[in-house]
Amino acid sequence: MSLYASAVKRPVMTVLCYVAVVILGLFSLAKLPIDLYPDVETNTLMVMTTYQGASAQDIEQNVTRPLENVLNSVNDLKHITSDSRENTSVITLEFEYGEDIDVLTNDVRDKLDMVKSALPDDAETPIIFKFSSDMIPVVILSVQATESMPGLYKILDETVANPLARINGVGSVSISGAPKREIHIYIDPAKLEAYGISVEQIASVIGAENRNIPGGSFDIGRETYALRVQGEFADPAEMANIVVGTSNGANVFLRDIARIDDSLEERAQETYNNGERGAMIVIQKQSGANSVEISDAVLKMLPSLQKRLPSDIRLGIVVDTSDNIRNTIASLEETVGYALLFVVIVVFAFLGRWRATVIITITIPISLIASFIYLYATGNTLNIVSLSALSISIGMVVDDAIVVLENVTTHIERGSDPKQAAVHGTNEVAVSVIASTLTLIAVFFPLTLVTGMTGVLFRQLGWMVTIMMIISTTCALSLTPMLCSQLLKRDNRHGRIYRILFTPINSFLDWLDKAYGALLRFVVRRRALTVIVGMLIFIGSLMLVRMVGSEYFPTADDGRLRVSLELPIGARVEESKAVTANLAALWRKKYPEIQVLNYTTGTASSDNTFASLQDNGPHIVSMNVRLSDPGDRDRSSVEIAAMMREDLKNYPEFKKTQVSVGGMGGGMGGQATVDFEVYGYDFALTDSVAARLKSELLKLPGTADVMISRSDYQPEYQVDFDREKLAMYGLNLQTAATALRNRINGGIASRFREDGEEYDIKVMYDRAHRESIEDIENIMLFNNVGSGVRVKDVGTVVERFTPPTIERKDRERIVTVSTFVQNAPMSAVVEGANAAIDKMDIPQGINIQIAGSYEDQQESFTDLLTLAILIVILVYIVMAAQFESYTYPGIIMSSLLFAFSGVFIILYLSGHTLNVMSMIGGIMLIGIVVKNGIVLIDYISLNRERGMSIRRAVVLGGMSRLRPVLMTSLTTILGMVPMALGTGQGSEMWRPMGTAVIGGLTFSTILTLLFVPSVYCIFAKNGIKNQRRKWRKKLTAKAY
Repeated sequence: MSLYASAVKRPVMTVLCYVAVVILGLFSLAKLPIDLYPDVETNTLMVMTTYQGASAQDIEQNVTRPLENVLNSVNDLKHITSDSRENTSVITLEFEYGEDIDVLTNDVRDKLDMVKSALPDDAETPIIFKFSSDMIPVVILSVQATESMPGLYKILDETVANPLARINGVGSVSISGAPKREIHIYIDPAKLEAYGISVEQIASVIGAENRNIPGGSFDIGRETYALRVQGEFADPAEMANIVVGTSNGANVFLRDIARIDDSLEERAQETYNNGERGAMIVIQKQSGANSVEISDAVLKMLPSLQKRLPSDIRLGIVVDTSDNIRNTIASLEETVGYALLFVVIVVFAFLGRWRATVIITITIPISLIASFIYLYATGNTLNIVSLSALSISIGMVVDDAIVVLENVTTHIERGSDPKQAAVHGTNEVAVSVIASTLTLIAVFFPLTLVTGMTGVLFRQLGWMVTIMMIISTTCALSLTPMLCSQLLKRDNRHGRIYRILFTPINSFLDWLDKAYGALLRFVVRRRALTVIVGMLIFIGSLMLVRMVGSEYFPTADDGRLRVSLELPIGARVEESKAVTANLAALWRKKYPEIQVLNYTTGTASSDNTFASLQDNGPHIVSMNVRLSDPGDRDRSSVEIAAMMREDLKNYPEFKKTQVSVGGMGGGMGGQATVDFEVYGYDFALTDSVAARLKSELLKLPGTADVMISRSDYQPEYQVDFDREKLAMYGLNLQTAATALRNRINGGIASRFREDGEEYDIKVMYDRAHRESIEDIENIMLFNNVGSGVRVKDVGTVVERFTPPTIERKDRERIVTVSTFVQNAPMSAVVEGANAAIDKMDIPQGINIQIAGSYEDQQESFTDLLTLAILIVILVYIVMAAQFESYTYPGIIMSSLLFAFSGVFIILYLSGHTLNVMSMIGGIMLIGIVVKNGIVLIDYISLNRERGMSIRRAVVLGGMSRLRPVLMTSLTTILGMVPMALGTGQGSEMWRPMGTAVIGGLTFSTILTLLFVPSVYCIFAKNGIKNQRRKWRKKLTAKAY
C-alpha cells in the first residue's frame, strides 16, 4: 500500500505522527543555543619562539626560516606567514576551512620536534597557540573611576572579575587599563656609591628578608609543634628599617639610600571611557558556550555588582555582541513572519477556499519546526544562517502541496468521492512531485559539499533546506491527501462574502488565462523570432555584469566602529593621551549617535592575554565606538566612519589611522579590505614600491585608510661595550647588560603579600636619575669583589635605528599595502589598482599580489561557479530520468538564461553588487525556475500523448498550467520580499540574496511562459520532420 493510501485510510495515525514531529521540533527549539553565525572551527595556528638578545634579522635567519621550511610541509596548509621581531619569532599557519584543527596541531607539533635541534641553543621551545572564535569578546564593560583609581585593579578583580568568572560558560575575564599596585624602591645612585653598595645587593637583601621560613617540628611533652620564622612584611614601610650593608662600622638602612613608594606600576595601559579615566573588563566565553545566555547573565549581575563598588566607580557597556545577535535574530524572525503571511494571502487569493488554504498552509510550520530537530541533534545553533533558511524555504515548501491539492480538487469537482479523489489525485502527480523536489535537493544539497569559508557558512543552509524539502514532500504525499479527504467536499457552495471578494479575482484570473493564451498563440506562430528576441535580451543583460560591480560580502551595520591610531614610533604616552583626548571630545560633540567612546593607550601587561594579543605601545591608541541602534539614527555606520576619516586628516600628529566598521575589518559583515602584498628581499626596494603604491591608491576613488604594514625603523639608544675594558674590570657583557636593566627598568626583588594578593617589589634608580644620556653613562657597574666602574669608562652610548619587524608570507619577505573599500564596488578598486600597478616601474625581484577580502572573494566565487555547474548537471540528470528524454531537460533549462538575466538587471537597478549572497540567490534560482519549466513541459507532453497537435498542445498546456506556475512563483517571490526590503539589524547581509531571487524569478517566469513553449515547438517540429524523413527512407527501401 502506498504512503498516501495509508495516510487516507488511517487519518488518526497520520495526524499523531505529525503532532509528534511538531512536539519534538518545539522541544528542540527550546533547547537550541542562539548565536550570530554557525560554529566556525578555527583554521589558524600560531607558533611563537623566543630567542633572547637576538635582533629581528637574527631571528629571521636562525629561527623563523628553519621553522618555516619544516612547517611548510604540513598537510592542508593554505598560507604560512611570519613576523620576526627582536627576541621573538611568530609564525602563523592558515589552513583550509573545515579541516580538523586538532589533527593539524599534532602534525605541527611533530614537525617542531624534528627541527628543534636545528634552532640556536639559547632559543626556547616553540609554543603552539590555537585561535578560535571564542577569543572574540562576548561583552566588554567600561569602568569609570576617580578617587578609587589607585586601588582600582584590586577592587575590580575581587568585586567584579571574580563573580563574572563564575558565570556558567565564561572562559576568561581580563582587566585592561587599571594599573596594578607595585612597591618601588627608588634608589639615589650618589648615596649608593658613597656606601659602596650595589642595586643587586639591595634586591638580594630584600628577597632574603621578606620570607616565611619553616623551621621543622619539635616535641614539648606530649605535643608536637611546628616551628616557623615569620619574616614577610606586614606593611611596605617596614622595609625602610632593613639593614642593607655597613659603612665604617655602622649599619646602612634602606631608608638611608632609597625611598619606598607604594603606588602603581610605572608603565601601564590607560583606559578612558567617555573622557573619564577608568578601565575595561573583557569577558570571553568557553568553547561552545551560548553567547546570549552569558550576556544575559552578565547584564543581570551588573546592578548587584554596582552596589558593592565604591560610589565613584561606575560600570557601563562598551560592546555587547548579544545585542547584535538579538537584533539580527529578531529582524529575521520578523522576516519569516511576513513571508508566512504573504504566502498565505497568495494561496488564499488563488484558491478562494479557506479549507484548501489551511491544508496547504499547515505544511509550512510542520516543515519549519521539523528542521529544528536536525539543528538540535547535530549540535548546531539557531543563527542568521538557519533562520534565513527558514525564510528562503517558506515559499517553496507549499509548492508540492499546491500541486497535490489542485489535482485532488479537480477529481472531486468531476464527482469523485473525496477519499478516492485524494488517493487517485495524489497518485497521478506523485512522480512529478518527487522529481521536482529532487531538482531542488540537487540545488541545495551540494551546498553542504562546498569548501572554504563559504562552505562553513552555508553548509547549514544546504542541510536545512534539503531537510525541509524532504519533509514538505512527505507532507504533500501523506498529510495533504489525508486532509483533503477529510475537509474537502463535493458541492462547494459559496456565500455572499466569497462572491464579493473572489468574483473580481476570478474574473481577473480568467482574463489573464485568455490574454496569455492569445499571446502564446502569437509567439508560437513566430517562434523563431521569439527565440532570437529572447537570446538578444540575455546577451544584452550580460553587458550589465561589468556595470554591476562585485564584492565579497555586503557591509553590515552592527553599530560598532573600531579606530586604530598610531603616532610616530618613540612618542611618549602623555602625547598619545593628549591628542586622543582632544579627538574624543570632538567626536562626542560632533556625532550624537555615539553612546560609548572608549580608548586605551600604553604598553599592555604581559599577563593580560586579550590586550597583549592586540597592537599596543605608548604610541598606539585602540578605540572602540558604540553607536545607537541603526533604526534610531539617520546616518549609517559606514557614513559616520567616512566622516571620521575626514576628521583624522586634521590631526597630523597621527602617522597611521584606521577606522573599521563592524569592530573588525575584512571579515563577513565587516568593511571590505584589499591587501596588496609586495614581495621582495631588499628592504629599501620594497619600501620604495610600497610608498609609490600607497600614493597611487590614495588617488583612486573608493579607497580609504591606505596603510603600509611595515613600521618605521625604531630609534633606540644602544651601549657599545668594549669587551677588553670590561674584562680588565672583572666584568662581562651579560653582567654589564643585566646591571643596566636592573637600574633603568628595575628588577623584581620579592613580592609583597596582602589579603591574598601579591604585588611586585621593584628595585631601581629614582626617576630623576634615569632621564638623560648622562645618567646612563654615569651608572656604576660593580664586579664580584665590589669595585666599580662607570658605563662611560667601558662603553659608549649611541643612538641607532633598529630594523622593523620582518614580515614574511609563504617563505618570502613581504610588505603589505592595505586599503578599506568605501562607496565603490571592490572590483572597481582592484581594477583601478591593477591599472596603476601596470604603469609602475617595478624593480626586478619585486612582485605584487592582491590578497585580503579580494582573495577571499575570488576563492568563494570560484567555488560557487563550480557548484553552479555541478548543480546544473545534477538537475539535468534528474529531469532526463523523469522525462526519459535528452531533449526536454535542455528545453526546460533554457529558462535559466533569463533567471540570470533577471539577477543582473535587478542588481543593476537596485544598486546591489554581485557578492557571495547574491550568487547564492542565483544558484537557488536554478532549482526554483526549473520547477516551473517541469510543470509546463509535463502537461504539454501529456496533451501530445492525448493526440493533440503541437501548437494546440502547447497553447492549452500553457493556459492550464498558468495559475499553478504563477502561484508557486508568487509564493516564492513574496516569501523573499521581507528579506529583500528588510531594514532591521543585519538585514544588509541578506538583501542581495532576496533581491536576486525576486529579480531572477520574476523575469524568468514571464519569459519562461513564452520562451520555453516556443523552443518546445521548434524541437517538436524538427522531431516530427526527422521522424517523417525516416519513414520515407523506409518506404523507399521497401519499394525497391
